[in-house]
Amino acid sequence: MSVRVLLADDQRLVRESLATLIGLLEGVELIGAAADGEQALAMAAELEPQVVLMDLRMPGIDGIEATRRLRERAPQIGVIALTTYADDESVLGVLRAGARGYLTKDAASEDIRAAILSVASGAASLDPSIQHHVVAALASGPAPPDRPDGAAAGALPDELTTREAQVLALIAAGLSNLEIAQRLCVSPATVKSHINHSFAKAGLRDRAQAVNYAYRTGLAQPPR
Repeated sequence: MSVRVLLADDQRLVRESLATLIGLLEGVELIGAAADGEQALAMAAELEPQVVLMDLRMPGIDGIEATRRLRERAPQIGVIALTTYADDESVLGVLRAGARGYLTKDAASEDIRAAILSVASGAASLDPSIQHHVVAALASGPAPPDRPDGAAAGALPDELTTREAQVLALIAAGLSNLEIAQRLCVSPATVKSHINHSFAKAGLRDRAQAVNYAYRTGLAQPPR
């Protein structure tokens, strides 16, 4: 079965070029192309895509707001930001809004295909250059090891333990499992166990959702 994809881009030539490219990808079916965020939301409700490729800078409802509304209305639909922008505001803004992927428009066709298939399967997919960009942005304010940033004792969501909340905060700060283990002076296996437990309690599927969750619940503060 091909992955059903909706494209949203306000520039006609770019939209038509991307539509042609996506139509040639194996295992991918382009079911519609929207000219702005409002149209993308309407078409998503009507066509029920599995993945939406979302431009960010569009008139009216921009890509970040459209992503936020789409994730609220249809959380089963994966959103991949496909944009020319790679600044802090764009990257972190759309990831906080619920996007599960981020690609720049100079991405190769196979990279776009791989991202679509990955997000459709429930995983996240970030361009490698964006991963480094996000980690660098978050590294300026990692949570302290004794408590999650912004979360008072006894006020943790979803019955998280203090240690589970700390691990989620450090994920949001861009640390790997090994780095978290070193920071908290525990084994990588213990970190993995905390991640599994916290993901189960909070209904999270991957690290991208964990970052969004940590910001939303105040376990971590996004860089300013």
